[in-house]
Amino acid sequence: MLVLFETPAGFALFKVLDEGKLSKVEDLWKEFSTSESARQVVKLKAFSKFENTSEALSAATLLIDSKPSKGLRKFLRAHCDSETLAVADSKLGNAIKEKLQIECVHNNTVMELMRGLRSQLTELISGLPVQDLAPMSLGLSHSLSRYKLKFSPDKVDTMIIQAIGLLDDLDKELNTYAMRVREWYGWHFPELAKIIQDNILYAKTVKLMGNRTNAVKLDFSEILPEEVETELKEAAVISMGTEVNELDLLNIKDLCDQVLSLSEYRAQLYDYLKSRMNTVAPNLTALVGELVGARLIAHGGSLLNLAKQPGSTVQILGAEKALFRALKTKHATPKYGLIFHASLIGQAAPKLKGKISRSLAAKAALAIRCDALGDGQDNSMGLENRLKLEARLRNLEGRELGRSAGSAKGKPKIEMYDKDRKKGAGALITAAKTYNPSADSVFGQLTEPSAEKSVKQHIEAEPSQAEAPSFTEDKKEKKKKKKKADAGETDLQNGEHNVEPEGEEPATKEKKRKNKTKAEAESADMGGADQNGEPEVEEKKKKKRKHAEAEEEAETKSMKKEKKKKKKRNDD
Repeated sequence: MLVLFETPAGFALFKVLDEGKLSKVEDLWKEFSTSESARQVVKLKAFSKFENTSEALSAATLLIDSKPSKGLRKFLRAHCDSETLAVADSKLGNAIKEKLQIECVHNNTVMELMRGLRSQLTELISGLPVQDLAPMSLGLSHSLSRYKLKFSPDKVDTMIIQAIGLLDDLDKELNTYAMRVREWYGWHFPELAKIIQDNILYAKTVKLMGNRTNAVKLDFSEILPEEVETELKEAAVISMGTEVNELDLLNIKDLCDQVLSLSEYRAQLYDYLKSRMNTVAPNLTALVGELVGARLIAHGGSLLNLAKQPGSTVQILGAEKALFRALKTKHATPKYGLIFHASLIGQAAPKLKGKISRSLAAKAALAIRCDALGDGQDNSMGLENRLKLEARLRNLEGRELGRSAGSAKGKPKIEMYDKDRKKGAGALITAAKTYNPSADSVFGQLTEPSAEKSVKQHIEAEPSQAEAPSFTEDKKEKKKKKKKADAGETDLQNGEHNVEPEGEEPATKEKKRKNKTKAEAESADMGGADQNGEPEVEEKKKKKRKHAEAEEEAETKSMKKEKKKKKKRNDD
């Protein structure tokens, strides 16, 4: 049996002299306690030396991926003749077996044998001292780490992580320094803080002005608009601040210089971050912007790590504390994390932010995977998905407007026009609906069974239907008159409840009886007219109406007279 051993100097092939000693795995380490005992177990058969560091680096990178290099294959073909080969990696053994048809072994005994060979390596290989082996292994490890870092598939996004971290630190420092400038100079000119809200403009103004007495002589047109400039000069004359000496103003101006220099450097850093994001993650930048995309990459650790996350994780990335607190307390989980600061979610209404953040996170996950693992360098996918999300936002907003336009109670139920039509067919499932004349609102119902009689009655009923509107109008006028009369009675009762409470009650009861009898008579007349359909009956009905109207007029006149008499009595 042969043993393949990898060293920083090259590949070594050892011949096992006594395979019987390999049966006792627990006692195998004793055989490698000294160099003499180790030589009795194994013997160096062949050694393939690396010519330079590049060859060693390529062979090492292939071995990490469990692939034999070209030099290793030639070496094994030359020295392995129908013998089993012991290897340290089972995947490497499978690859050698497939390509070279050499039987490979990998088990606990082989691993223990490798451990013994490593302990006595310099003694078993002649011409490889310890002082040379240590620098070889160190140099190969350094070159291997540099190679991995140089050709990493995450496209060197560590610069983005560092840049966004520095940008956040600069924002904090700028805010602290600007607040210090406002507080320090506020003792001398407190009114300036309300006049100028922007921190950078405030620092520029303080640096130019110095003492507030110089404000009237100076020109601030390059820094401030005219209205603010005039307000500043007026406030400088009547300011309530304390006086400061030149040394204090000099230190305040130095602090203003620091604020302005930090703001300039922040602008340069933002431009650098923007350019790096457009090259490393163009699709993610098109969807969520430079700052949000950079924060997502920094929070995920790298672009490749972020590409492994699903859309639901991208959605709540940055809100881990709120998520676990909600799970612990059994409350609603958060709907968005760092992605909340994207412009698309900012445009949405508060009710729609959750839906848009979910859609945006799903598209952002696709864009991240395309940027991390795709070959293209354009942002066409990100722009296309952004247009889709904007269209979805408009659709959701339109749907919400439609819902809020009509009330829930008064909204009509709309039926589909083609609900009875088969899909893909021109015919209807059910028969077409026909017009039902019997459903019309007519006063006379058709009762005769024969078709001829129904036609005759329909013809005779036409004049009566023509007079129906006039009859309804008469009824409306009567109702109005009754309401007026009742209102008058109630007024009189409210005014005269102490005078004649007993005499009015029977009068109102009699009127109600009369109205009931009149209504019954009219309904009987109408029923007779509809049933007979004769013109004589209709004339009688008209006469009765006129008679009833005349009686009502007489009653109303008598009522008015009674009311006048009662008023006179009350006045007396």
